[in-house]
Amino acid sequence: MTDVLAAFEAAKGFMPADEGLALYEAARGAARELRLPVLEIGSYCGRSTILLADAARQAGTVAVTVDHHRGSEEQQPGWEYHDTDLVDEHTGRMDTLPHFRRALYDAGLEEHVVAIVGRSPQVAALWGRPFALVFVDGGHTDEHAGADYEGWAPHVAEGGLLAVHDVFPDPADGGQAPYRIYRRALESGVFAEEPGTGSLRLLRRVTGGAVR
Repeated sequence: MTDVLAAFEAAKGFMPADEGLALYEAARGAARELRLPVLEIGSYCGRSTILLADAARQAGTVAVTVDHHRGSEEQQPGWEYHDTDLVDEHTGRMDTLPHFRRALYDAGLEEHVVAIVGRSPQVAALWGRPFALVFVDGGHTDEHAGADYEGWAPHVAEGGLLAVHDVFPDPADGGQAPYRIYRRALESGVFAEEPGTGSLRLLRRVTGGAVR
């Protein structure tokens, strides 16, 4: 675990270590119990993917990731989280995929990840398998967060976990789209809240009913 944490800390990204470790423990526990893969929506440069991949490895399964790797809204030129090191000179656009692959290689976890390069709603429309854990950390607008929830929350297996990152009840602390899908999950009656850490919220799927 020491080497995995070092790789996590070395990777570009925004997840704090305490939230990452909470995600790791949740994913490992759910994957071991249900013997199903885990899913990450929004991988950026692979920081949290490293932890999910190691959790999946220990459970004898894999981590599936979905990201177009062109960066979310706040990572585009002129916005707060833009990183010029991630711009592809050929296209002039953000491209986090090489950094993502390098991070997994450095962590020795490439073989435990199935990376899908594409847009979340398009991939979700094609997907037919359940997951032990679905981690939503993609675009933070209502359009994108809502689409991630609608596309992927139904794929959480009964007894599995829905994890939502950057949940801030107070608008002064951050954007509200992740908070709104977290509330939506709770109010659906399909999910029940588990202890979270920081801005990471965990919800257990307690019924097989329709996700709203």
